[in-house]
Amino acid sequence: MITSNTSLQTVSAELIQNYTLLERTLYLQCGKSVIQLQSNSSPLLDELAHYFRHITIAPTAVDMTVITIDCPEPNLKYPFQNWPREAGKKGRKDVFYNIEGGRLIRKFRTGMVFLQSETQRIAAGPCLENTNQVINFINNQHMNWLQQHHWLICHAAGVVYNNKAYAIAAFSGGGKSTFMLRLMDNENINFLSNDRLFIRDENGVEAEGIAKLPRINPGTIVTNPRLQGLIPEKSREQLLKLPQQQLWDLEQKYDVDIVSIYGKDRIATAKPLQAFIVLNWQHNSKQTCQVTQVDLNNRRDLLAPIMKSPGPFYQNKAGHFLTENAKLNEQNYLDILSKVRVYEVSGKVDFAALQSYFQQNISIEAE
Repeated sequence: MITSNTSLQTVSAELIQNYTLLERTLYLQCGKSVIQLQSNSSPLLDELAHYFRHITIAPTAVDMTVITIDCPEPNLKYPFQNWPREAGKKGRKDVFYNIEGGRLIRKFRTGMVFLQSETQRIAAGPCLENTNQVINFINNQHMNWLQQHHWLICHAAGVVYNNKAYAIAAFSGGGKSTFMLRLMDNENINFLSNDRLFIRDENGVEAEGIAKLPRINPGTIVTNPRLQGLIPEKSREQLLKLPQQQLWDLEQKYDVDIVSIYGKDRIATAKPLQAFIVLNWQHNSKQTCQVTQVDLNNRRDLLAPIMKSPGPFYQNKAGHFLTENAKLNEQNYLDILSKVRVYEVSGKVDFAALQSYFQQNISIEAE
């Protein structure tokens, strides 16, 4: 990996410029880590305070500080390189530039720039226009902390029932968010994660989520009465007229505010992991929905939707970043998931049938 001799101090000064940080500060309890948020923008802090209101705490000792500078797109002259997209994703998204002890990441579409290091963590650019990217950057700090403490990242949703965690992974468009939110119709099932789930094995396998609320597509909304208010009625009627596959392929993200829709007590923290459910069903299948317990050692094809790259923001304890072509280690996942039940869901997509099976079979085994 090529690293320039540009200093963190130089880049930090370029991003903060002459903007003044407000005295107001937010403190977030992210699992066992505490993140402090500082900014030059009171409206931005208002939005972040609302989004993270379920984990906002009183001032205390912190593990890290994130600075957010709301400003025009920074005019940086560094030779950024493309970060490769995941399989199936198109177009440029992230570009990066390595400096001594850190990394600059720029979002190609929005011009947002992020400085990631062990001592300086700065987001700069049109933050108020791109609060989702600021939220992701804050969550990346918690994700780094988890991975530096032996947690393994999974591309999965998660719920908690009877103080036990259940993970849900899916092949592209498989409906993990839809199934997770349908499970939450049961008032005793709580939200753990929508898209980033972390697992580790220390005296038993645990699962932990991050403070990222679900971002879902119209196909998830129009079929769930509890969520239908996210889309105007006329738009819902038009969407329901679309062919099923076209509806499910439609990419248009909406945030699901768990606190407002489900209640502030419906967000869970780390719990023992009981089962991992992999959705491998198809909308056009003529087979009935089937659930089968599998051994991942014999079904390594099911690891593909579970494994997740830590991405360009990940920095390990030694200060090293992930390279753009780093390969994921299947054995790390197999070692942990061999200790929990893994289910493959195949046949046709049938959320009602799977909900029933979960309640009658999968969750009952933990009681």
